[in-house]
Amino acid sequence: MDPRRNPYSPGAGTPPPELAGRDDLIQRAAVALDRIRDGRSARSFILYGLRGVGKTVLLNRIRSDAEARGFAVVGVEAPEGRSLPGLLVPALRSTLIKLDRGEGARVAIRKAQGALASFAEGLKVRFHDIEFGWDSNPEKGVADSGDLDHDLTDLVAAIGAAAADRKTAVVLFIDELQYVEEKQLGSLIMALHSASQNQLPVTMMAAGLPQLVGQSGRAKSYAERLFEFVPIDRLNEQSARDALTIPARVEGAAFTDAAITEILRQTLGYPYFLQEWGKHSWDVADSSPIEENDAKEATSRALADLDASFFRVRFDRLTRTEQRYMRAMAELGPGPHRSGTVAKKLGKSVTEVAPVRNALILKGMLYSPSHGDTAFTVPLFDGFMKRIMPAPGSGSGARED
Repeated sequence: MDPRRNPYSPGAGTPPPELAGRDDLIQRAAVALDRIRDGRSARSFILYGLRGVGKTVLLNRIRSDAEARGFAVVGVEAPEGRSLPGLLVPALRSTLIKLDRGEGARVAIRKAQGALASFAEGLKVRFHDIEFGWDSNPEKGVADSGDLDHDLTDLVAAIGAAAADRKTAVVLFIDELQYVEEKQLGSLIMALHSASQNQLPVTMMAAGLPQLVGQSGRAKSYAERLFEFVPIDRLNEQSARDALTIPARVEGAAFTDAAITEILRQTLGYPYFLQEWGKHSWDVADSSPIEENDAKEATSRALADLDASFFRVRFDRLTRTEQRYMRAMAELGPGPHRSGTVAKKLGKSVTEVAPVRNALILKGMLYSPSHGDTAFTVPLFDGFMKRIMPAPGSGSGARED
């Protein structure tokens, strides 16, 4: 079949041709943001789930819809090792410049710009990754104490007042929120809570890995009252079928039932993997309908691609000791697994391997679904580990660090 007409789009955050099974959540998010803009009470969303469930795609869709409806959106992705102020300052600067366009009173916007200048000036010594260039004069006495809790609350209040002046709302869209250091996350939650109490139109929509729920609760105990934590999981069977078959139908192609069954069995309904298998099934097939043998060949090609990219880039970030821990988990199956069981597989005590487990959680490779349990954040990663490393105790494993 013509690869130029292949409708599938595997990629990090790449919108699929059919965003199946998410309509209700998109509508709920729109309602919440409208209420916040109107000064009414509403909780915005924190989306959480494993890699490959489509959190980033969904967050970006909510963001693009909000922007089309006149919201002032601030979009950032939190990488490891970057400070929250370092992320927010340039993004907020851009948003305030956009709010400053057009006619009307600008006093509130000027104050917000001054508050942002004060915020950057007051914290740039503490957070060395703050980059700021602006001709606005700092607003003396506002967001300039050097204390993140106090200054971020002042800054968010000033931005909320500027948004209200423009009859809009500012929405922070933050992806990979689990990488924000817990104390800084607490400062952000505190600032947004204060804005909510004062009915200011500024809020946050965010996404992250499952550990984000616990991190938010530890950062501020009232986080669950400020945000709705929404689990994003793999698609149910009908939505998975739709994600696979509707794009093909638009191009005048189809799958046999046996091919669909094979693809759903391999992908387990994870949106990212559906795009991978759909892409390769299309490229393998000579003509429509795409048949079971095409889907089976697609499995070989999709796994080879995933092993070389999606899985490999995550594996290569790990130390040898961390890789051995992950390999021991894989030997036990998809999980979750008791920490003691993994330690026993390695021939060590729970105490000995606890630092390795904690490091893997911080890197976003593992999470703890319940106390004492450990699971992969990347679906199908157990199979990859088995393909790339020998079993523990085989005598040919990677050396220790």
